[in-house]
Amino acid sequence: MKHKKEITTDTLATTKKSFGLKRLLPISIALLSSAAITYAQPSAKATTAEGQAYSVIQATAFQPVVSPPVPRKINFAGKEYDFDRSDLYERLDRELSQMCYSHSVTLLMLKRANRYLPVIAPILKKNGVPEDLVYLACIESTLNPRAYSPAKAAGIWQFLASTAKQYGLEVNDYVDERYNIEKATAAAARYLKNSYAKYGNWESAMASYNGGQARITKELDSQLADSSFDLWLAEETTRYPFRVLAAKTIMENPSKYGFNILADQFYAPMQYTVETVTETIDNLPQWARDHGTTYAMLREYNPWLRAKSLPVTAGKTYKIKIPKKSSLSKSANPLTKASLHNPNWVK
Repeated sequence: MKHKKEITTDTLATTKKSFGLKRLLPISIALLSSAAITYAQPSAKATTAEGQAYSVIQATAFQPVVSPPVPRKINFAGKEYDFDRSDLYERLDRELSQMCYSHSVTLLMLKRANRYLPVIAPILKKNGVPEDLVYLACIESTLNPRAYSPAKAAGIWQFLASTAKQYGLEVNDYVDERYNIEKATAAAARYLKNSYAKYGNWESAMASYNGGQARITKELDSQLADSSFDLWLAEETTRYPFRVLAAKTIMENPSKYGFNILADQFYAPMQYTVETVTETIDNLPQWARDHGTTYAMLREYNPWLRAKSLPVTAGKTYKIKIPKKSSLSKSANPLTKASLHNPNWVK
């Protein structure tokens, strides 16, 4: 095969002299990312360091890469989707493969799910949206409440400021309710419910969340289609519903897809006291101290607060969460399989 790269003992020795053994080993492993590599065993004159480096390469060179299983059918939001059709199978396979091998991103998303899904799912249900749509939030932000995109979309549901205001969220220099999980979830539910009413299926509603209702409506009409699965769209929008379906597939049975997490490694739900604010707070750091916490904690658990003061106009009310000290102790709040939002997350 052309373009093979040979790692010899001379190469290792030169690298060792420049970087030392501790830095050599990760570099040796990194070299494995080349398309094709051949390995020369150390010569009889090889140093101990060179032999150790070769052992690391030899041990990591042939780690198995497993293709994740693609389900034939997925039940999502009360509808059974069949992936026997080749193009649908391949689209789902792509998203499962990418999600399974984006280890750190998917791992953090799973851990955060135990904290945020119990908040999000009941709000969706209350607003007439199937709970499976929680997985759309997973794709939007990996459940990072402080997520902010290059396109200036913010929060777990990644609203643009204009869309957020359209759906009743306050966005200004002091308050940005795109970061308020409860209010943003209710707004997302209204958007999705409105989209479902337009299209009659959740795959098109999900595609519209990424590509916009105007675009999906136009393309369904012009391409004479009933489902976004049958549309030729920008690649990101084409992939979007399949990413949501892949998230559900993995998150319902993570160990099947190689994610083995102990119960106590998930993030515990937080407990708060809630202060109702009806008057302007000129100094939030001082207000935080007066209420037994810090400004940093206020911002961490109320990311919708955007400044060191909070102007409150007549008739306006805000609710500020203050984490209970007992809730901030990990050792005082151990998680077990039975206490997880979904016990199936643990073997």
